[in-house]
Amino acid sequence: MSERDSEANRFSARAARYARVGANVGGVAARIAGTKLFGLEGRNATNAEALAKALGGLKGPLMKVAQLVATIPDVVPPEYAAELQKLQSEAPPMGAAFVKRRMQAELGANWRERFGAFELKPAAAASLGQVHRATSLDGAPLACKLQYPDMESAVEADIAQLEILFGLHRRMGAVIDTSEIAKEISARVREELDYRREARHVALYQRMLAETPEVRVPGVVAELSTRRLLTMHWLDGDKILAHKQASQEIRDRISTAMFRAWWRPFSHHGVIHGDPHLGNYTVFQEGGEPEGINLLDYGCIRIFPPSFVGGVVDLYRGLLEGDEARVVHAYEVWGFKGLTKELIDTLNIWARFIYGPLLEDRTRRIAEGVSPAEYGRKQAFQVHSALKARGPVTVPREFVFMDRAAIGLGGVFLHLDAELNFHRLFEQEIENFSVARVAGVQGAALSAAGLAGS
Repeated sequence: MSERDSEANRFSARAARYARVGANVGGVAARIAGTKLFGLEGRNATNAEALAKALGGLKGPLMKVAQLVATIPDVVPPEYAAELQKLQSEAPPMGAAFVKRRMQAELGANWRERFGAFELKPAAAASLGQVHRATSLDGAPLACKLQYPDMESAVEADIAQLEILFGLHRRMGAVIDTSEIAKEISARVREELDYRREARHVALYQRMLAETPEVRVPGVVAELSTRRLLTMHWLDGDKILAHKQASQEIRDRISTAMFRAWWRPFSHHGVIHGDPHLGNYTVFQEGGEPEGINLLDYGCIRIFPPSFVGGVVDLYRGLLEGDEARVVHAYEVWGFKGLTKELIDTLNIWARFIYGPLLEDRTRRIAEGVSPAEYGRKQAFQVHSALKARGPVTVPREFVFMDRAAIGLGGVFLHLDAELNFHRLFEQEIENFSVARVAGVQGAALSAAGLAGS
């Protein structure tokens, strides 16, 4: 096939997807707009189900975007968030013949000769690709993450529909300005398409967690990796939820490893794992006992300016010590505009929820009487109600994945019913903290991983 024919096919696929996504989402959008126009507020739940059904038939990267949107307070109404969270971000797996063609496209006609073994049936399928078990020529177990075809076109079509979801809520009296949120989501989802970048993220995490034995990071096999194929060493482990009935000691051990896997890179290097989905972790064992976690996926990584990390620590210290000036300074550093006492009090509702477990020097659960699905919903509603009277607030784009990851991490602790002294764990991570120190350590780590300038 000529390059021109190939491009024509890509264009046709892109156009078809735009039409399909636009028709499905746009049709429901028109119905929702009509509901609002004629004052039929009670139909929200029905409309939410219709939107979820329209999106659910696509099974592509829009599922990832939809689920992400559902975790950010007030981006869409609560009825819509509840429906979107039910969606499964899994695509139908590619068949054996298709896998062979995709592997040939990435590694050449002799691709099979470069592996000791390669399982054509996927071990896992997700929104952007699927994972195959394999072995190297010397018998080492491998995980090959192979991207579905034409994902770039699919992602661009899906991103183009984001404004429909956001526009709906703006017309329904939203109190959060979603413009920066849309930019942030688009940037991160596009980054996830580049498996070479993900390989550099793996190298970054290997460096950041080198002295954290309770968290394991796989190695990348560079010669078997491309922009759309990422080959890593396979890490054996069990699903986290397989340990829900384990002893309190074991559940707390796993939860402590999760805490360090998330907070240590952020507090020391200004880096977070922005997709704390249970499927991105497994539990490894030593001597028959669960000892820690394997961190498996590195597509959704967010690198923050050191000043942003300083704001997180300042807000924590300000809330802990009742230092209002330090709290205000933190919000200013993050880029909030038009700060008034009323706005600060409202923002502190959410801050005290996120920081609550860190502020109490005692062993406790992350929350009492709350399911993982409802974690944070009550506080989000309180913030929404308080902001409604003062008009839209623009949330700095860095908060999209920070809040999402914090909620996801809290959900893991809820699943495991962990009982930890979160205050002391956090104090360990910010010991000797300074913005200048983070800047120096971050710069060195990003340069070593080939991510300088990110």
